[in-house]
Order: sequence, then C-alpha cells, then structure tokens
Amino acid sequence: MTSPSHTSHSHVGRYLAVFGALMVLTGLTVGVSYLHLTWLTAIIVALIIASVKGGLVAAYFMHLVGEHKVVFMVLALTLVFLVVMLAVPTLVLWGDYQVR
Repeated sequence: MTSPSHTSHSHVGRYLAVFGALMVLTGLTVGVSYLHLTWLTAIIVALIIASVKGGLVAAYFMHLVGEHKVVFMVLALTLVFLVVMLAVPTLVLWGDYQVR
C-alpha cells in the first residue's frame, strides 16, 4: 500500500500538468484571437479550445476520469443535446440567408 504523502504527491503532479495544459490552451486562445479569421472559423476554433479546456477541468478537477460508463453516457447525451441546440439556430439563420 502506498503512503498518503506519495499518493498526494502524484495527484499534485497531475494537477500541475492539467494546470499547465490549461495555461497553454488559454495562451492559444489569446493567440488565435489575434489572427484575422472569419467569424465562423473564429467561433469554431474558440469552441474547440473551450471544449478541450472544459473536458480537462471536468475530467481531472471534478474527478470524472475514474467514473463509471453511466456518467460518460449522460455526458455524451448532454453533448448531443448541445450540438442540436447549437445547430438548430445556425441552420435556421443559414436558411434565411439562402432565401434572399
């Protein structure tokens, strides 16, 4: 059995690695904001970066890495609903622009 100090040390290292990844992704977000991208491309890139950051926070800081499949199925269903909720207004607006 491992000692408590060794176990907490390994968690601290993991948390610091996740913190470093979050800082790099934040820097990437700021860097991308200086690029002259179209609004659609900028939104897609920002959502991808934010999704990765949110996934890291949920997985490690909320301790979802070791959870059961039921939790992952609920999260996947939530993601499906999110995509539908984002797609419906986009498709409606896109359809309005195609009519004109």
